[in-house]
Amino acid sequence: MLKQRKPNRLRNYDYSQGGYYFVTICTQGRIEFFGTIQDGVIVLNENGVIAEKQWMWLGKQYSYVVLDSYTVMPNHFHGIIGINAGNGRDRSLQGIKSLSELVGAFKTTSSKLIRISGDRHFRWQKSFYDHIIRDESSLNRIREYIINNPKQWNTDVENTKFMGSLSNLI
Repeated sequence: MLKQRKPNRLRNYDYSQGGYYFVTICTQGRIEFFGTIQDGVIVLNENGVIAEKQWMWLGKQYSYVVLDSYTVMPNHFHGIIGINAGNGRDRSLQGIKSLSELVGAFKTTSSKLIRISGDRHFRWQKSFYDHIIRDESSLNRIREYIINNPKQWNTDVENTKFMGSLSNLI
């Protein structure tokens, strides 16, 4: 019997409508493909630079995409992405991609370029975490979280070294 996957997206929500979204995208197995944290600052390796460039590519490729705060971490990526959907007409006719399609484009293009650069083992985790940003105070809190994330790496739940040391305490 196949394991039933929990749906990640809010049911009946149109993720191509205008607004801001916070996304977290992890590497498969939480492997640190993108670099290291040194003194609270991310030092990107070639893979990390590619991931960052492909995030910026989204804003250039799709005129309705607005990129806000982001950070590439050793084994995951946090970013705020805005969709400027214009008027309320049928967005599919306007060619506006949903949040899942935009994240998919980011994951696909960054994976391809990372593999071309020589890292054949790189993989993103399936799916991603999202949060619909509903107001300015939430947007500002998330921006602060993203900016401070590298400084918090030693206690970050995505840090497998931290999780390993935590399990030794239990």
